[in-house]
Amino acid sequence: MKISILAAAAALMAGACSAQAANIEFWYGNTGVVETAIQAQCSAFNAAQTEHHITCVGQGSYEVSMQKAIAAFRAKNHPVLIQFFDAGTLDLMLSDAVVPVQEVLPDVKWESYIAGARAYYETSGGKLFAQPYNASTLLFYTNKTELQKAGVTETPTTWEEIIEAARKLKASGHACPFVTDGDTWRVLEQFSARHGLPIASRHNGYDGLDAGYVFNTTFAAKHLQNLVDWRKEGLVRLASDTKAGNFTAAFNAGECAMMENSSGSYTASAKAFEGKYELTVGMAPMYKGYERHNTLVGGASIYIMKGHDKAEIEGAKAFLDFVRRPEQQMAFTSATGYVPVTSDVMDAIAKSGEANTPKYATAAVGIGSMNEPRTPDTRGIRLGFYVQFRQVFMEETQKAFAGGQTMQAALDNAKKRGDELLRRFEQTYKGVKLH
Repeated sequence: MKISILAAAAALMAGACSAQAANIEFWYGNTGVVETAIQAQCSAFNAAQTEHHITCVGQGSYEVSMQKAIAAFRAKNHPVLIQFFDAGTLDLMLSDAVVPVQEVLPDVKWESYIAGARAYYETSGGKLFAQPYNASTLLFYTNKTELQKAGVTETPTTWEEIIEAARKLKASGHACPFVTDGDTWRVLEQFSARHGLPIASRHNGYDGLDAGYVFNTTFAAKHLQNLVDWRKEGLVRLASDTKAGNFTAAFNAGECAMMENSSGSYTASAKAFEGKYELTVGMAPMYKGYERHNTLVGGASIYIMKGHDKAEIEGAKAFLDFVRRPEQQMAFTSATGYVPVTSDVMDAIAKSGEANTPKYATAAVGIGSMNEPRTPDTRGIRLGFYVQFRQVFMEETQKAFAGGQTMQAALDNAKKRGDELLRRFEQTYKGVKLH
């Protein structure tokens, strides 16, 4: 009897140790409907098997998640998995805090990931550092109901057509024809990529840390000046010009008729429009005379952090395998508007019989936009301290929108300050190369 009790106690202790060893943490930076979808995915993973258990912890924003993860790594109290956003890619690759996902999962068919989602997180030699997760790209949204009221019967596809439609909307009494927040991702990164323009030399940094910013000399500068001029004409509004003080909320409420926004904002817009307005979503607009290139992947990917034992790594691998499944990607897309990241998912959506329903409205157009012809300048952005650069760009261009300086002066200042960040980063990681 005593032996059985001891054996049972030993078994319980072994089970507890095993459960403890297999418990892993995943930190993410989303809120709202995306956080709800992530938590649902984590619960589904835990319900689907008993070998591993994942605890998913929201950090409130990508920036906060990034800062906390690096601090936790230094304190040796970091999670196994961390979701990082696009702008932090190079900082994390060179941080020595993560192990490339392709090394941990060598048998995964990484070529099944759509090139537009994969390229951003690869080294120049093609090694994938992170598994693309909540992938978005820039799309063009219109309130078809309001456009038709103003006599615009065809959805605009070019900037010239947008401005023509905006003039009709204004003439009909519409106070906010087109709205933007002037965010770096929208007005510089995605604009430059699809128009085939470099943001920085050395192919946006992929070819070395000695890159320098060039956006102030490209057609992007003309576009930003156009936004200033169109705002003065009452055709374009900034977030601060709207009743809501938020450009997405202003569009969703019907206050503004057109916007460029992430595919990840689709679900909220569709829900807000239900029973009130008809929503259209398409590729982001081009200027006439420019060949369309790919838009960049936005959102974030999942990295495996160093310093964890075999059981934790096995749990991480199992979770990454789980979220890669077509049915999981489909559920995530329909819940959030983020686009699938592997080629087999579009086949699964087609077979589902729901390919043309609103729940998958962003899937084909988002993937199509990212799969347009690419050049070495549209692969992605591989620039150090890029999170800080985005803030610099916003500071300078917002001054121009406010009339405090010309837009060209704003871009020249942003280039100068951005180059200073690049030189600091280059000194920090002197001699380090990513292959």
